[in-house]
Amino acid sequence: MANDTTFAELLTPANRADPHPLWARLRNEPVSRQQDGTWVITGYEEVRALAADPRISADPRTGLAPEHAEQMTGQMSGNFVVEDPPEHDRDRARAMRHFGPPHRPGFVASLEKSIQRYVDSSLDRLRDSGRMDVVADFSYPLPVNVICDVLGVPGEDEPKFSEWTTAISLQASPDARMDEETSAKANWASQQAGAYMYGLVQRRKVDPADDMISGMVNDSSEGGRLSDQQIVSNAIILLIAGHETTVNAISSGILLLLRNPEQRELLREHPELMPGAFEEILRLEPPVQFRDRRTAADIEIGGVTIPQFSTVQLSYAAANRDPKRFADPDRFDPQRADNQHLSFNTGLHYCFGAPLARLEGILALNSWLRRVQNPRLVVDPPPYRQSAALRGPAELLVDFDSIR
Repeated sequence: MANDTTFAELLTPANRADPHPLWARLRNEPVSRQQDGTWVITGYEEVRALAADPRISADPRTGLAPEHAEQMTGQMSGNFVVEDPPEHDRDRARAMRHFGPPHRPGFVASLEKSIQRYVDSSLDRLRDSGRMDVVADFSYPLPVNVICDVLGVPGEDEPKFSEWTTAISLQASPDARMDEETSAKANWASQQAGAYMYGLVQRRKVDPADDMISGMVNDSSEGGRLSDQQIVSNAIILLIAGHETTVNAISSGILLLLRNPEQRELLREHPELMPGAFEEILRLEPPVQFRDRRTAADIEIGGVTIPQFSTVQLSYAAANRDPKRFADPDRFDPQRADNQHLSFNTGLHYCFGAPLARLEGILALNSWLRRVQNPRLVVDPPPYRQSAALRGPAELLVDFDSIR
């Protein structure tokens, strides 16, 4: 359907609270061309196949005229999230060695005690309030504190980068890119964040600590280290991804639990089920709804040919509810088996921080269920954040009797 405008409709704020009917409509044609020339991929098998296809490029400059590509280069320098092999593989490995296996296999697990302290501290502060905004009071502080610790960003600087990360993250949504004011604010925020991170990189050269930025700055491993500009670029994207998406996942998880009291009670009585339940939350409400890619060649899939240099939107939100892959896909089933959702992507660009996000989500939700007594939604549906791509509640008011 070359004249389809469903994706443009999905981007409008009016559909932020419940985009799933529109994703279902798009899924009737798993590979569809929209009126503006964008290709939207909604079938589970099609999204999974294209995410792993080497002809799909994560570099938004692919196929652009040289002058337009050059304008984007400075903003992207060394950011492995928007690189293709071999640069992606090399730069991701240089960053990953300071976060996880094989060079630092126990790092994420070692954070469990500090994560639990942050969770308990947030709930302790709310003990006598009777009402909380789950987003501001609980879901946001946890991943922000954790990613600051991981990267080595001083926690007292959080007010500075909070505004920056919100503005920058809006660029992930196509609707925001068309807004000149939003784009200008995002560019300003990128400059501010870049200057801040550059200063932090320079400090870590002479005053290193046990954090990722110090590790990247002072890396003497075989294969070389990232340049200062690459460290700045990757630190910014890790700072944003390390908390924006986890905030959405925890907030959406609590909303699902409040809407499903039987499952909530099941998980409260059986916290050992939470790892599987968190995967189900991620399947139903992926923090990243879709990602854009570019085709580096003609690609035949789903009975159609996507031309070279096309913009492609891979929809994890639609794929995760594909009835061809998941039985009763709109039902929240904490004990769902074979739950291979695509919320962390797949292939080369599988989410760098997935192990940390899982640990934070499981600890946060189990503690919330155990300690918050008789929670009740105040507003349903809650207001949602501006971004269609990084989707999550902007506010989630909950009344409760007490906190243990």
